[in-house]
Amino acid sequence: MRGNFLVRRILQRFRQIVVFSGSVKIKLLLCCCIVFTVVLIAGRTTTLMEWRHRHDSLRHFATPRKGYTILINTWKRNDLLKQSISHYASCVGLDSIHIVWSEPDPPSESLRDFLWHTIKSNSRDGKDIELRFDINKEDSLNNRFKEIKDLKTEAIFSVDDDVIFPCTSVGFAFSAWQSSPDTMVGFVPRGHWVDKSRKKIDDYTYGGWWFVWWMGTYSMVLSKAAFFHKNYLFSYTNQMPASIREYVAKNRNCEDIAMSFLVANTTGAPPIWVKGKIFEIGSTGISSMGGHNMRRTQCIKKFVGEYGRMPLVSTSVKAVHSRYSWFW
Repeated sequence: MRGNFLVRRILQRFRQIVVFSGSVKIKLLLCCCIVFTVVLIAGRTTTLMEWRHRHDSLRHFATPRKGYTILINTWKRNDLLKQSISHYASCVGLDSIHIVWSEPDPPSESLRDFLWHTIKSNSRDGKDIELRFDINKEDSLNNRFKEIKDLKTEAIFSVDDDVIFPCTSVGFAFSAWQSSPDTMVGFVPRGHWVDKSRKKIDDYTYGGWWFVWWMGTYSMVLSKAAFFHKNYLFSYTNQMPASIREYVAKNRNCEDIAMSFLVANTTGAPPIWVKGKIFEIGSTGISSMGGHNMRRTQCIKKFVGEYGRMPLVSTSVKAVHSRYSWFW
């Protein structure tokens, strides 16, 4: 309403100016200005209405007022864990660090002491950052998404211990997530596509990085480096079909795809890919093993069957920090 009122006022004002202007050229110039101004204001008004409508429909995800929690997954790589925590402890906005620990032996006192000292010495302005080991009795990939009932932040940055992202990139991704806290915001995009060669509408195939690079679209961001709302930990543990968790535990794969399905099924919207530099500090993981994409394709087919449809939504949108980009 307010946008329409402004448009009418501007039209009236410019109409008066045109009437009292004697030159035909001036009239033409002013008419062009009128058209440009109307289009600009109308577009801005439409964008604001769409933004407001989107967030009104997702009010159950309240905009967070605090920082974020790092949920880091590790497995018998204490040297990588030390490097990662030493780096992230200096990031602005970090409130706490939770380490998903699924090893048969508990973390040693020397490791605990080292990490405590590292966080205290590296944190900005002496900020008191909480450190906790979430100990699991069994080794399962589902452990990384177990519900944490006493989290102090609504934002979770899920990350593996063998990848490091600059604090500026993490901060930018956090800001992007704050604008849409219902969705996943991450650095590692992946996709899916329909295999039409088999003449089946629902015969889906997993698309890795090269698929994203070639097609320019994606439908998932992997949880090895992604922000999401803490409510999804509860949903993954208590509301997602138990058969999916069982499949993940048995096959030791695809917990990240399961989380992407869960979020997409809840929101009906795509994730957000944030451009950022990735520094790999460990050796190659299961993604480098033969048949990896085939196993991921089987996961997608299994999850589609459990949901009864394909919830993933493809997009080509990418969030880029203009300050660190060559082009606007």
